[in-house]
Amino acid sequence: MPFEKGSLVLVDYTARVKDTNEIFETTREEDAKKTAELYDPSHKYEPRLVSVGESWVLKGLDDALAKASVGDKLTVEVTPDKGFGERDPSKVRMIPQRKLGDKADEVGVGDVIEVDNRTGIIRYVGSGRIQIDFNHRFAGRTLLYDVNVMKKLENDSEKASAVIKRRTGLEDSKVKITLVAPTLEIELPEESFLAEGLQVIKRAIANDVFKFLPSVRAVRFVENYTAPAEQKKEQPKAEATPEAQR
Repeated sequence: MPFEKGSLVLVDYTARVKDTNEIFETTREEDAKKTAELYDPSHKYEPRLVSVGESWVLKGLDDALAKASVGDKLTVEVTPDKGFGERDPSKVRMIPQRKLGDKADEVGVGDVIEVDNRTGIIRYVGSGRIQIDFNHRFAGRTLLYDVNVMKKLENDSEKASAVIKRRTGLEDSKVKITLVAPTLEIELPEESFLAEGLQVIKRAIANDVFKFLPSVRAVRFVENYTAPAEQKKEQPKAEATPEAQR
C-alpha cells in the first residue's frame, strides 16, 4: 500500500551518476568504502529518515517513494528536472585570479571555492584568470538511486526518537524521552548543551514533533548538569621526626 504524504519512513540507498557510475551519496558503509573521497570512518552509516512528499529528498526520489511500500527494492532514475536542475551557462563566470587574494596561487581546476558568498567549482586557471562554475556539481546529470524501503514508523515514541536524531545527530541511547500525552519530555545529554545553534535545534525539534505527533501539545526540554567527580585530595606528607633527621 503506497505511503500517505508525511509518512515517516527509513530508506537505505546508494546514489550514482548514471553516465559515470560515480557514487556521490550512500547510507551503506560498504558502498561508501568504494569511493575514497566519500568514505568517512567516523560517520555511522544507517538508513535515512524521510518524510514522504515533504521534499526531504530530491523530487524524483520523493515521487518514487510516494508510490512505494515497505519492503520494496527500487531503482529510481532521477532526471535533471527532478534532480539538481539543468545546467545554466549564465552561472559560469570568468574572474581575475587576483580577486582570490592570498590564495590566488594555491587554487587549481576542480577545487571548490566560495566567491561573493556563492560556492563554485574552478573549471579553468590561466593567463591571470579563473573560470568558476556556480552550477550545482550534478546539474544536468541523470542520477540513479538504488533504494530499499526498510520501515514505516508507526508509534509516537519511534517518531519522536527519529526526528530528535535527525536534528541533533545524537544516538537514541543518549537521549531520554518521556511521552505522557499531551506532553513530550526530552532530556538531552550534557555534551550537547554547548552545541552551536542549540536553541534553533530545539525549536525545530518541537515543530517536527507537533507536525508528526498530533497527540503532543507541549514539548519540554530537560537539562541536567552533573558535578565533576571530586579529585582525590593528596595527603600531606608526614614531617620527619628529630630522631629520623639525625
